[in-house]
Amino acid sequence: MSDDNKHITDDLLVKYLLGETDATESSDAELWINTSDANKKYYADFKLIWQESERIAATNNPDEDGAWLRLQNRIAKMSAEQQPQIKRASKFGWLKVAASILLVSAIGYFAYNQFFNTSLISKGSGLATLTQDLPDGSLVTLNSNSQIIYPMHFRGEQRLVQLTGEGFFKITPDKTKPFIIKINAATVSVVGTSFNVKNVKGKTEVIVETGIVKVNEGGKQVLLHPGQMVITGGANLVVQETRGSLYNYYITKALICDRTPLRELVDKLNQVYGSDIKIANNQLSDLPITTTFKGQTLPQVLNIVSQTFKIKVENKGGQILLK
Repeated sequence: MSDDNKHITDDLLVKYLLGETDATESSDAELWINTSDANKKYYADFKLIWQESERIAATNNPDEDGAWLRLQNRIAKMSAEQQPQIKRASKFGWLKVAASILLVSAIGYFAYNQFFNTSLISKGSGLATLTQDLPDGSLVTLNSNSQIIYPMHFRGEQRLVQLTGEGFFKITPDKTKPFIIKINAATVSVVGTSFNVKNVKGKTEVIVETGIVKVNEGGKQVLLHPGQMVITGGANLVVQETRGSLYNYYITKALICDRTPLRELVDKLNQVYGSDIKIANNQLSDLPITTTFKGQTLPQVLNIVSQTFKIKVENKGGQILLK
């Protein structure tokens, strides 16, 4: 960072959240966030408050100066052992407005219960998964490089968590208090069900195993039933049918195909084996395959695919072509 790699300003963090940073400031913020787990947690908590504040900010009439001072006082009281070092900076006019929205709509009830009492689970790369009980008895299994932020106790009218990466949820039913997941720009709402949520290149993929799941993004909304999925980020939310259970390989260690298009299997094989498989003949992309792969090597899997569809598997300099 320009003056001290170990420090960052609160102003810059909020500015970065709002997308108001230039290239240098964005680089500084991202470098600081990724320096340590403490920095990642601090930023994730900051972001969670901001996203919740956007939901309820319209009903508030904030005292801008007072809000900014309260934000500084609350951050100053946080234990140095629990929070990264932050450099205090001058009050930008626009930042006071942002802070006022943040505090009036969030810091009172929400921040105490959701921000200052949150727990963070993060998982590094590797094949092992991490399973965690949530305060309401729900269960989440995280894939590698994933994290979840949740309160120590779910209070109020909803059970709110924030997910980064990928997780499979089994939600304890409670019709009076929906379970809500925030990931990217999407909101996933359920009462009691099991489903998979995944970050896909800045978009959100939701696949339902049991129950009904509601997905919202940018004013658009769809209801998903078992065997259905949606990927956010397009002009519309388009519900699709799933074929098999490739999505939960990180839990079952099995690739379950049920009339699954070959292109979907190839995508998952590249992810699981770190391979570079291409379908050279587009006419092969939608060929359906029904089988289960578990414990086989990549050559063994490709041999079964080859025999099933009577196609050639060709290795060219590390790239595998199906044609």
